[in-house]
Amino acid sequence: MRFEQLKKPVDLFISTFSIIMMGLLVICVTWQVFSRYVLQMPSTITDEIARFSMIWVGLLGAAYTVGLQKHLAIDLFTHNLTKKKKYLSNILINICIFSFSLGVMVFGGYTLVSNVYQSGQISPSMQLPMAYVYLALPLSGVLMMFYSLLFLIDNSLLLKENK
Repeated sequence: MRFEQLKKPVDLFISTFSIIMMGLLVICVTWQVFSRYVLQMPSTITDEIARFSMIWVGLLGAAYTVGLQKHLAIDLFTHNLTKKKKYLSNILINICIFSFSLGVMVFGGYTLVSNVYQSGQISPSMQLPMAYVYLALPLSGVLMMFYSLLFLIDNSLLLKENK
């Protein structure tokens, strides 16, 4: 890929942040089980931290997967295509990913975050504004758009070279 120097720092940020969130998730769930069954006093705050960490890991993991181009794909139809048609297929796929990310994740996510922020909704245990939790949606959408745009440009250049 031609844009590796643009993509690599974003990959590193997402993977590092996801690893930290996953570690936090494991620690919280372990403490939750221990406090519930051994201490007989379940921790309420770790339940929320685990839920919120799972949301962030899932959404940022989805963006990271798009960046690795390991998203769900059925290559049955594209397996026997020529190079030119594969590039065209990849361009179409990345346009679909970009459009979905822009419309649903960024626009819809921004609408959700702003509505929740305006309503002043906070989490019950940690008293954290829920807008911070839902911010993962538009952020992962922007990252997916970034990746799909890079792949769209790359495949367009490859298509142009192979004409």
